[in-house]
Amino acid sequence: MYPAVKEVKPGTDYTLLLTFDNGDRRRFDMKPYLNTGIFKELKDVSKFNTVRVCFDSVEWENEADLDPEVLFKDSKIIKDNNS
Repeated sequence: MYPAVKEVKPGTDYTLLLTFDNGDRRRFDMKPYLNTGIFKELKDVSKFNTVRVCFDSVEWENEADLDPEVLFKDSKIIKDNNS
């Protein structure tokens, strides 16, 4: 079982800054998803910035969401505030 997302902030260049319930802070790159299905709508930065925590993962106002396992497995750990 993967950790749950506790906080999400939209980052620059279509990234998500994630905090998980195990204390990990990670960066997830959304760019590979932006040419697929409902995620195409998130190319509009104002829509991308509507991201929020929903249950143990994230979702956007257009109801796009991602599995928390994908978010954890495919994200990079943030070592400090300058990352």
